[in-house]
Amino acid sequence: MPLAKERLAVDDRMLGLLLLCLGTGSVIAMLLTSLSNARYGSRPIILAGGLGLAIMLPCLAIADTPVRLGATLFVFGVSLGSIDVAMNIHAIELERTTGRPLMSGFHAQYSIGEFTGSAAVTSLLSLQLGRLFSTLVCSALMTITIVSAWPGLLAAGSGPREPLFVLPHRSVLLVAVLAAVTFLVEGAMLDWSALLLVERDLLAETHGGIGCMLFSMAMAAGRLSGDAVVGRIGDRATLMLGTLPIVTGFLAVVAAPVALIAMAGFLLIGLGISNVVPVLYPYFVDTPANRK
Repeated sequence: MPLAKERLAVDDRMLGLLLLCLGTGSVIAMLLTSLSNARYGSRPIILAGGLGLAIMLPCLAIADTPVRLGATLFVFGVSLGSIDVAMNIHAIELERTTGRPLMSGFHAQYSIGEFTGSAAVTSLLSLQLGRLFSTLVCSALMTITIVSAWPGLLAAGSGPREPLFVLPHRSVLLVAVLAAVTFLVEGAMLDWSALLLVERDLLAETHGGIGCMLFSMAMAAGRLSGDAVVGRIGDRATLMLGTLPIVTGFLAVVAAPVALIAMAGFLLIGLGISNVVPVLYPYFVDTPANRK
């Protein structure tokens, strides 16, 4: 984000509007994916979404006008929204198959991927290898991973045909609001963490990814132990206990006079938010893995 902002010479307001293209593409894709997944299963959507991300990532690094960046972000958002929905439905299907809570462990792998990607790009940029080369490396690894995982994904279920759309119960709407707030926090960290550090002269541009890296690392650590924690103290306590570190972390990031305090804030936010989404997801469907 700092590199894109400098390359296009735009202010925070315009950058926020460009990032809105990413969110718009994601939301549209999420709505359509829920219908497509019911008809075709999650397997082809995971493949298409993953390859879409791999193709569009280098395009983000070379977009040289706000219009081109906005269009690229929209398509990137479509790919991201599609694979997000499909892979979580796939995870829920695996929970149904095994009858065990697995969501925190799956989301831990997601956070490990965020940490690895942030660390890789930060390292490559620090070595002055350029943004295009850095994103091409990530795209190549992403393509290899998606193609390798393809044969092991579950095929479309052969159970009874269910309605493509049903009106959600009010309890589901409440869970959806909680999930939306959580994703707002996570999105703020992914999109703005580097700018919060770089524009306040806490870190150099090439090291701006460290904040996202620490946030993702803390999320991964929390999620690796999340299934055991949720099994011991329950969903409600897990959600409540996550609130304090999130609020404290945001205060530290926003008011930090030095980089060390901001880094601690990113760790607190990541740790607090780590198991909120994995706890909420199973409540959107009726599975044996739903927790009380």
